Amino acid sequence: MTRLRLGVNIDHVATIRNARGGAHPDPVRAAQAAAEAGADGITAHLREDRRHISDGDIDRLAAEISLPLNLEMAATDEMLAIALRHRPHAVCIVPEKREERTTEGGLDVAAQHRHIAPFVEQLSAAGCRVSLFIEPDPVQIAVAEALGAAVVELHTGAYAEACVTGDENAVEHHLRRLRDSAAEGARRGLEIHAGHGLSYDSVKPVAAIAEIIELNIGHFLVGEAIFSGLHAAVTRMRALMDEARSEAAA
Repeated sequence: MTRLRLGVNIDHVATIRNARGGAHPDPVRAAQAAAEAGADGITAHLREDRRHISDGDIDRLAAEISLPLNLEMAATDEMLAIALRHRPHAVCIVPEKREERTTEGGLDVAAQHRHIAPFVEQLSAAGCRVSLFIEPDPVQIAVAEALGAAVVELHTGAYAEACVTGDENAVEHHLRRLRDSAAEGARRGLEIHAGHGLSYDSVKPVAAIAEIIELNIGHFLVGEAIFSGLHAAVTRMRALMDEARSEAAA
């Protein structure tokens, strides 16, 4: 079974920094620590309101980290210009609302395909691997393929929330949707990623899905880092992902 990559999202290191101002804690230092602990990539979401990651953070991440950078962004002209200037390894287009605390769901590419299509085209032409952050839904997957995206990232938020509440029926329902969508996306030639809300307790069933190539995890790891340190948190998550992969292959 293909080794599962771990992308570490360092947004909320910047959230803590911005709560007080100044330069500490440094998201770039966090990215470097994640790399040392076994991360395969770094994810950063440059929001329109700059509530956590800043333009300067993106400048430094692009210049100072050795791992592939995955830039999450809304489909706006401002963000497109920033992405085209930096040309990161990957760009993940996500929905964004100013009033939300965090990304609340997947991008509705079926309803917004005319708006999203030129972003996929221009970013792909610039050499970025374009990912669309979508719900685990066959219609969304089919439209993502039609738009020419290389990657879809399946939103795991509903599954992760069901794990927290302990609703076993909901857990199995959402996990089945993830499995079916991963298989459908892979059948269509898309690279399958997943993420949002995953923790030590919920990651293994998702990591065991053979078609998923990468998980992007951030908030939980930054929270755990308060208690154990970022290196230990990333190391443990990496180990759980590897265990799930080995158990699924056995």
